[in-house]
Amino acid sequence: MAQDLTVGIAGLGAIGLHLARALDKGVPGLKLAAASARDHAKATANVAAFKHPPRIVSNAELATCDIVVEAAPAAVFEEVATAAIEARRIFVPSSVGALLPRMHLVERARAEGARIIVPTGALLGLDAVRAAAEGDVESVTIETRKPPRGLAGAPYLEKNNIDVGAITSATCVFKGNAFDAAQGFPANVNVAAALALAGIGPERTMVEIWADPGVTRNTHTIRVEASTVRLTMTIENVPSEENPRTGKITPLSILACLRGLTSTLKVGS
Repeated sequence: MAQDLTVGIAGLGAIGLHLARALDKGVPGLKLAAASARDHAKATANVAAFKHPPRIVSNAELATCDIVVEAAPAAVFEEVATAAIEARRIFVPSSVGALLPRMHLVERARAEGARIIVPTGALLGLDAVRAAAEGDVESVTIETRKPPRGLAGAPYLEKNNIDVGAITSATCVFKGNAFDAAQGFPANVNVAAALALAGIGPERTMVEIWADPGVTRNTHTIRVEASTVRLTMTIENVPSEENPRTGKITPLSILACLRGLTSTLKVGS
């Protein structure tokens, strides 16, 4: 009988703690073994009631696990990723936007024999986009609408003195490609980054970001024009209470991704 794959989670916030709880309840083929967090005492308290509390370790020590899931602040992304890659582990990033400006990590993973698996996250239709990208694709666009508070603190807004708190009607605050969007909105465009990686790349994937007081859900509309298909898809994600920048579906998406690594039957590519 094959041994369970061990899982380490970087960050026990809105994404990581929900994922940790789900793994602790039991997922065939997977075992939550370790977690890291900035506040070790708080992290220890958060997992104290688990059936099998994981070890609370440093970001680098997570690489002793077979799978390393990143669900941490962007500032530690490269530290977590590099340790996992150098140990030849499976690295699953939730902050996909942080991967776009660090594509050297993909080359490092290829050289080391590690794997980087990007979960669908708060998006839909990546299988269809990936299939279309095997042929000729004319354009891929994504329009993201969020309640203004869900965009607060983004570097692009601060650099351009845009006060989203003062916005009273739907306002387009950014229009450009996915690479620039990822740099200007690192906590908000993981969906656009995943779309770009699945399709035609960050330079050709176009992004619009709207601060919209009229929406209560993080809404993403994808449009793809290809030689084989025309796609229009919209998803409305319920924001997390702990972090309005993150949808409640995100930790569930990562859980589904992890299940796919050990499942006998896997649906979708």
